[in-house]
Amino acid sequence: MVAGAATQHLAPELLRDLDTEIATKIDAAPLATNDFGFDPWGFEKETARRCFFTSALLYRYYFRVQTRGIENLPAGRVLLIGNHAGQIAIDAAMIATACLMEGNPPRIVRGMGEYWLSRLPWLNILMVRFGSVVGTPKNCVDLLEHGEAVLAFPEGVRGMNKGFSERYQLQDFGLGFLRLALQTGTPIVPVATVGSEEQAPSLGNFESLAGILGMPAFPMVLTPVPLPVRYHVEFGEPLIFEGSANDEDHVIEEKVNIVKARLRTMLRDGLERRAGIFS
Repeated sequence: MVAGAATQHLAPELLRDLDTEIATKIDAAPLATNDFGFDPWGFEKETARRCFFTSALLYRYYFRVQTRGIENLPAGRVLLIGNHAGQIAIDAAMIATACLMEGNPPRIVRGMGEYWLSRLPWLNILMVRFGSVVGTPKNCVDLLEHGEAVLAFPEGVRGMNKGFSERYQLQDFGLGFLRLALQTGTPIVPVATVGSEEQAPSLGNFESLAGILGMPAFPMVLTPVPLPVRYHVEFGEPLIFEGSANDEDHVIEEKVNIVKARLRTMLRDGLERRAGIFS
């Protein structure tokens, strides 16, 4: 009875402290917001604080994320390139939360969202207020030239469509991210996420339903609620490439393969380090 009363007394204080911590981190992040808390791409501090409150609870107490290499996150423009490790973008939310809560200084990550997300009522506004934008080359270039941290998953929908037997097997990478890095002189930081591909085991892609709903994919998962797996997020050392953004595809692909190989090694090492899916 005493223990229960103590827990009830502490819980509101824990939540209040977390909310204050998030607000402080957002205020410390390098942002170009106006007097109303908005930036040029629609990010808004108050809405972001509420979103990060939810993601921080998941980050600390549900997925119990272990973050490595956050010191590799450089100041200024940076392109974060990760494996698309889940059927929904929880992996992106955990990476963004790591950059805010663990980064020094805290960083607001700008996710490159799929086109179809911009057509979803309510969610499209929430996505923008939280810091994400539609993943067009122009949006990416504008953000990078403004000194932002941009997150992209070069596997795209191919990563979402992987079945459980294909977990942590990187699919083909698009070449666009490397061209944008060359165009803007941006370092690339590989980000390996381990754990999320077990959060909702997939049996494959329900293509017919995806077509009816106008979605790029509709993975068939075994559980409607993500399992409380432990996430492991590792930020690798920055990769800096030289050359022209207009080089032939085979030249760009050689550079893309360097990023992919680094990410593959980080995933392999992360899988070997963990003791189990939930630990």
